[in-house]
Amino acid sequence: MKNRSPYDLDGVPVLKEAIPLGLQHILAMFVSNLAPILIVGGVIGIPSEKLTFLIQCTMFVSGINTLIQAYRIGPIGARLPVVVGTSFAFVPVAISIGLKYGFEGVLGAALVGGLFEAFIGLFMRKVRKFFPPIVTGVVVLSIGLSLLPVGIKNLAGGFGAKDFGSLSNLFLGGTVLVVVIIFNQFAKGIWRTAAIAVGTVAGIIIAGFMGKIDFGAVSQASYFVVPKPFTYGLEFHLDAILAMMLMYVVSAVETVGDMSGVTMGGANREVTDKELSGGILADGFGGVVAASFSILPTTSFSQNTGIVAMTGVMSRFVVGTGAMFLIVGAFIPKIGALISIIPASVIGGSLVMLFAMIAISGINLITKEQLVGRNAVIVAVALGLGFGMGSVPEALAYLPESFKLIFGGSGIVVSAGIAVVLNIILPKEIEQKEEIKLKRA
Repeated sequence: MKNRSPYDLDGVPVLKEAIPLGLQHILAMFVSNLAPILIVGGVIGIPSEKLTFLIQCTMFVSGINTLIQAYRIGPIGARLPVVVGTSFAFVPVAISIGLKYGFEGVLGAALVGGLFEAFIGLFMRKVRKFFPPIVTGVVVLSIGLSLLPVGIKNLAGGFGAKDFGSLSNLFLGGTVLVVVIIFNQFAKGIWRTAAIAVGTVAGIIIAGFMGKIDFGAVSQASYFVVPKPFTYGLEFHLDAILAMMLMYVVSAVETVGDMSGVTMGGANREVTDKELSGGILADGFGGVVAASFSILPTTSFSQNTGIVAMTGVMSRFVVGTGAMFLIVGAFIPKIGALISIIPASVIGGSLVMLFAMIAISGINLITKEQLVGRNAVIVAVALGLGFGMGSVPEALAYLPESFKLIFGGSGIVVSAGIAVVLNIILPKEIEQKEEIKLKRA
């Protein structure tokens, strides 16, 4: 009998279940997926007609790279329900490179950087020992904590909104959050697992009555377009390549955390060596594909990790179904436009809970062993400095711009780096002695 369970990795639920479950993945990531190219394009002066086309390419590449992560091509892919989209982490370095060398310089550096990350993926099994649960837990927890402000900003109206923080936005986002909680806790079957989709639809209906939805973008969008590679050329500059390679290391760290969050949140287990290596390979390979289609690098999306953690839906078929919506939408701009008009506060209402669930997955990883002695020091120092630096980036004001670019921002890199280093240098014998004392007590 065919496995129809949405909670199994290889489960193939019927379409009436898979479609809403896949759509809620797309709704959670859609705006964040398109925002980076809009931001970079606006700053470095990409013409609006080309920017519109690049948006379609972004949807296409995100769908393709998601399928690669879920189903694997040879050794490339984690074979996990990992959703892939354009990464905000690359926006600052892309802007700085773009202003200096143009968008071609960004794409050339991104292509080389993707190859570099893929090379790292080949050796992930050998360095896996440096990522025990205490380290990956810190990374996952850092990702969740660093994303919470993003969720709140969306709930309040979205980045740059003129009515940011208005009562109408707070009401709309809060209503979505309440609906998601109610369906997640009290509904059964598909209504429970699709709680985010239900909350989003409820928010859209309420937003329509509030006059917050403008269908102008849908009417103006064309009916059909074919994404094609190399809309822009490639240029290679050493300083741009080095900066982009460092950001791909950041992407690899986040992807390790996201994969750990998926397996821990959805299957209550750690990510395997094969999944880890394949996931990093796919992350780098996906960056190469993205550069070929003239868009910014892609990586795993943490908000979708939160969906897996909250619903327990591990089916790769569900994620693949969502990816097909992205691919189809890439050919039909009106579909993308229809999703893009959803108010940010509607999306934000569910993002707050999703990001918090990522943090919970990190806590579950960290607490697989007793949080005392050596482990407590690793978590305390890593989160204290990492999350602290991310919250107060001006503390790095006198460091070179390259350092601020890498170690400022969200603080994930700092947390991960400190956790890895402390895990290597702090003697485990002390920890074992303390555990013996606790057991005797």
